[in-house]
Parts: sequence; structure tokens; C-alpha cells
Amino acid sequence: MIIKEVIGHLEELAPLGQAEDFDNVGLLVGDVNTPVTGILVTLDTLENVVDEAISKNCNLIVSFHPIIFSGLKKITGSNYVERVVLKAIRHHIAIYSMHTALDNSIQGVNAKIIDVLGLQDPRILIPKKGTLKKLTTYIPHANAEQLRHALYQAGAGHIGNYSNCSFTLKGTGSYKPNEGSNPHLGEIGETHYEQESQINITYTKEKESKILAALFTNHPYEEVAYEIQTLDNNNQFMGMGMYGNLEKPMPEEDFFEIVKKKMNVSCIRHSQFLGKNVHKIAVLGGSGSFAISAAKAVNADVFITADLKYHQFYEAENKIILADIGHYETEQFTKNLLVDYLTKKIPNFAVSLSESLTNPIKYF
Repeated sequence: MIIKEVIGHLEELAPLGQAEDFDNVGLLVGDVNTPVTGILVTLDTLENVVDEAISKNCNLIVSFHPIIFSGLKKITGSNYVERVVLKAIRHHIAIYSMHTALDNSIQGVNAKIIDVLGLQDPRILIPKKGTLKKLTTYIPHANAEQLRHALYQAGAGHIGNYSNCSFTLKGTGSYKPNEGSNPHLGEIGETHYEQESQINITYTKEKESKILAALFTNHPYEEVAYEIQTLDNNNQFMGMGMYGNLEKPMPEEDFFEIVKKKMNVSCIRHSQFLGKNVHKIAVLGGSGSFAISAAKAVNADVFITADLKYHQFYEAENKIILADIGHYETEQFTKNLLVDYLTKKIPNFAVSLSESLTNPIKYF
């Protein structure tokens, strides 16, 4: 198995095209054609993590956070980022980062928090916009099924757990083909008609290159007529944060004790308790202050996230409880998610959960 094959599995879970524009995801160090000796999964790639990879004979580190974020102009070992990159290159270790691609996945970071907390009926908190597209094309009826199958194989029609692909038979009217063309004609009376199917498919934007390749490969016309539209619909299967319900409403203090236990936190920074039972819980791993209004909009009783500033707690406005449990703490189970996923995708292969400590924040 080579690195490219592992990346293929990871991008099924979290396509890089769904990452935020500011992010730096994908293969940051290494060659995609390198044979893999072992995979080490970590939240952050630090020097001790690279040392662990060396000791475990893992030449691919799958990291949630990118060690290279804003770019490097030199690699001299003058800071921790440069030292990590130097050591990784020196020992032929590749580094792959997922970050906001996994944040936006319906099976990603926030889905894991939902699972750990035992919340039910999970939904995306901030559905991603501008990610759904629609392709319309026409093809001879006899070739429609072959093209439809090829488009399905390329990922068209699959949005979340649902599929959407429709096509209808219609005549396009009479025409005179160009010299050397290869038309497909049916005959109605004395008029020649091309018997065509109209195919409409929806897909997420990161699949577009594969879908167009399938279209051109499986269409019999020399020049393929097609139209692509970007849909205004929110993508309910991709986006930041999630929310769900507790099995039964419970007092605020009782729920916070559950959070502390299940999320392995000793203390929680939070806004004022409201003196009522809580039921609907919103979560967003990592820095989530930008989602406070979204959590209030879905009428969540509690919003669990990290990195809230002093004045942002005022935004609760006695309508919601804002709970900051720590950046590392909200994302800590991401490693387990990735190890479980890769182990199922690549059975009988060495996938290791990093044991190295990477949380830079300590509590006294």
C-alpha cells in the first residue's frame, strides 16, 4: 500500500474540497507514491509525535491540525514548526492533515462529540452554502443507462445518505448532423428525431472533475452539451458544528457533570445558568465563537465549544448557556475516530493511536 491509497480512504471521509479556504490540508510533507510501513494518528504533529512515529516504524502521520499553516520561507530549525518538518523529512516520514475538511464532515469531529455525549437526532448546526451543484445533459436513450451508472460511480447523485438522479425521454427535433459526426437517430413518420434522455444530477462541488471525466468518457457525442448550476440550497450533510437532543431533559448541573466525566475535563468555563432543564445541545469542536448565534437560532439550551473570550460570554443573553471546555478537550476524540475508520478501511494494517501528549495548556 502506498500513501496515495491511504489518502483515498481519508478523502472518502473528509474530501479536501470541503475544507475552509483559509486552511492548509492534505499531504504537507512526503511523496504520495511512498509505500506505507505504518500509520500514526495524532491531533497535532509535534517533535515527540515524530519520535513516536520513528519508534513505531510508522512513516505516515495522519494529523488533525496542520503543522504547516501559514507557509514557510525557510527551514532552519529555528522554531517548533521548522524542527518538526526537518525531522520528518530527515526520517522519510510523511505528514497528512485533515483539519476543517473533517470539521465539515457529517461523520467528523462534531459527530464524534455528539456520539461521546450520547445525543440523539444529530443535525448540522451551520450547513455549508455553495457546495451543491446540478448538471443537466442530454444523451441518446440507448446510452442513458451506461452514463447514469458511470456518473453514479463518480459520486454524482449522492448527497449524504440520499441519492438524486433523474432522467426523462424526450425528442429533440430534426437536425442536420455535421460531416463526420456519429449521430444516433430514431425515426418518427418521415421526420428524423434523435431519441434523447435528459439527465439531471446533483453532486457536491469537490466531485466535479471526476463527474465531468465520466460524462465525457461515456457520452457518444463528439461535443457534449451540458449545463452546470450552483444551487442556493444549504448542504444539510456538510458544515460546521452539530446539535442533538439528550434522551431526557435534565438539570443544568447534572448535564455539566456528565460533560466533565465523558469529555475528561476537570472544569468548565460557562455563562450563567438559567435555572431550567436542558435538552437540546449544540457542539462545535475547536474555536467556535462564530457559531454562538447559530446555536441560539436552533434554540439550543447549551452550546459546547472552546476558545471563548471574556466579552463573548455576554452573547448568551440569558437565552443559552455557553460552555467552553477547552480546545484540545473538544477535539481529543478525533484521533479515536480516525483510528477506528482507518482500521475498518484497511484491516490487518498497522494503524496506531498516538500516545504522545500534545495539549499545550495545563491546569493547576
